[in-house]
Amino acid sequence: MAKKKKDEDKGMSLDDAFADDEDVEYAEAKPRKLSPKKTEKIAAPDNDENIKLKGSKPITELKKGDKIKVNSLDLEVDAHIVLIDHNSTKEMAIELFDPKTDKDYQLRYFSDRPENSVEVYELIEILYSRLPVKRIEW
Repeated sequence: MAKKKKDEDKGMSLDDAFADDEDVEYAEAKPRKLSPKKTEKIAAPDNDENIKLKGSKPITELKKGDKIKVNSLDLEVDAHIVLIDHNSTKEMAIELFDPKTDKDYQLRYFSDRPENSVEVYELIEILYSRLPVKRIEW
């Protein structure tokens, strides 16, 4: 009895609902109006191509407690992690903090080309914001 009541609640199927509409002519669909999309161009910092890296060891060997100087900031490594493993390369992040201000930063790079892919971000509230960087030393 409960199953019969559920079937009655469903109504008729689509096939049944449109079974006798062979002679009905429907109006053509109106063309969709596309509104011009507003695109916002975000310019990368001008000096990204000119980041100078100077390291006492390979960037892949940086670990917790190591010191890194980004521009004039003296930062300390908190962790060295894999953000995304792309099989052929890994997107890496070095979690950094400023011991004086307790601000958090992140240095990101691709493991197969760290010298051309380094980017530095500052954590502002809950979002990482890209920093313009000229020089990184460790």
